[in-house]
Amino acid sequence: MKILQIISVFNPKFGGEVNVCYNLSKQLSKNGHSVTILTTNYEFDTNFAQTLQEFGVEIIPCPTVINLGFFIYTPLIKSWLRDNVKNFEVIHMHTFRSYQNNCVSYYALKNNILYLVQAHGSVLPFFEKQNLKKFYDIVWGNQILNGATKVIALTKFEKEQYCIMGVQENKIEIIPNGIDLSQFSNLPAKGIFRSKYGIPKNEKIILFLGRIHKIKGIDLLVDAYSNLLKEIPDATLVIVGPDDNYLSIIDDQIQRKKLDKNPLFTGPLYNQDKLEAYVDADVFVLPSRYEMFGTTILEAWACETPVVVTTGCLLADIIRKAGYVTEFNSTELKNAIVILLSDELLRKKLGYTGKTIVKSDFDNRNVTQKIESLYQKIREGK
Repeated sequence: MKILQIISVFNPKFGGEVNVCYNLSKQLSKNGHSVTILTTNYEFDTNFAQTLQEFGVEIIPCPTVINLGFFIYTPLIKSWLRDNVKNFEVIHMHTFRSYQNNCVSYYALKNNILYLVQAHGSVLPFFEKQNLKKFYDIVWGNQILNGATKVIALTKFEKEQYCIMGVQENKIEIIPNGIDLSQFSNLPAKGIFRSKYGIPKNEKIILFLGRIHKIKGIDLLVDAYSNLLKEIPDATLVIVGPDDNYLSIIDDQIQRKKLDKNPLFTGPLYNQDKLEAYVDADVFVLPSRYEMFGTTILEAWACETPVVVTTGCLLADIIRKAGYVTEFNSTELKNAIVILLSDELLRKKLGYTGKTIVKSDFDNRNVTQKIESLYQKIREGK
């Protein structure tokens, strides 16, 4: 099958949907399909792309003329689509609101090429830029959803959001994200991350890994950490990830609080460096204001690291089986972290349970098979 994947950016620092597109394309290519990724050259990561091209995936970065608040204008995409879109059997759009999707949906419908949309948590116009998102939906978004043969929801909550946007229920398929478990088959030894960053063996590590952005709730975590130090002074908060225009705000917050021990900021970590952080962490915390899925939770579990999240993470029902879920409240968050840091046996139990859940429900090979089956149904008109 000839499959076209559409994504606005191709750099792992942008997180979830990029990694999903990467892993899905890799597995589809391994399964014998011809896969092309159409993206932009906005902060395009050549080395990251090269690791995927080695599996036979073609990646085409269209030149960026201007980036308007992540609405990345790439007019040359139109000529490429005119010449090439008819060569594909199925088109898979990652994320929802983008200039690329505007163009692709138009040329797909014009050439009778079926496409599906996977919004990755961006269905409803809320949180930031609400008015701009509503304007986009009036001009383009509703047409894109109406023209899609199928849409993919990560959870039942996202399915409800598609319904609110007017998508017919029979067009919605619930398929969760998965992770490539082969990347976790040979984990680094404990202690490497601590050694690199000078963290003593007796220190408890609280790990956040993700974009440094307001939506991730890092400010709440800093509040919880400031109070936690009064009970567990030998704890270190480690914040791993790229700055998404929020680091200066967190720095100001830390300065105002005059913490006994400041958090450690490492910047973004990838591949083995990232695994070392997960392995040495005593607890992984994702205190998001809103998180449709949270692939980093699965990664932490794959390293047998227990997790604490807030109710903004819509995987809460699953997480409760192998972690703690709290309200978006610094005291509740602090208390949950303290419980885990104070009980090594509980940490091991929850970490093991989490790894079991990932293996059974979120193996990327199984997730890809579900999407592959959906492609087949779309192609056959079922």
